[in-house]
Amino acid sequence: MLIVTVNTGIVIFAHGSSVPSANEAVRAVAAEAAAAGAFDHVETAFLEAQPSLADAVALLAGSGVTRILVVPYFLTLGIHLHRDLPAIVERLVQAHPNVKIRVTPPLDGHPALTQILLERVRAALDDWK
Repeated sequence: MLIVTVNTGIVIFAHGSSVPSANEAVRAVAAEAAAAGAFDHVETAFLEAQPSLADAVALLAGSGVTRILVVPYFLTLGIHLHRDLPAIVERLVQAHPNVKIRVTPPLDGHPALTQILLERVRAALDDWK
């Protein structure tokens, strides 16, 4: 059973896009996850759109959150997660010394991804019938 305390915030962190609908899709997934998990403090943040991770962390910290989980909404551990995110998190840890920040692994390697891929393939193949 997953237990998230009142003092824990979650940030769904995505690359971001200049296409607003792409960012809205991430926000929708974050909202669905917040509702499904009964999480009170969930924010969305972007590397190359607004709000930034710094903005989301500041908002959560300002609301009394003392622990923040950053969930990378990325499929693989590319340069942004290998280089950029750790540097951003290090700056945020310095800026918010009373907040513990932890980053989860990206979506890569999760067994559900194979199932999702197969569902997409099957749906497309069914459309050809």
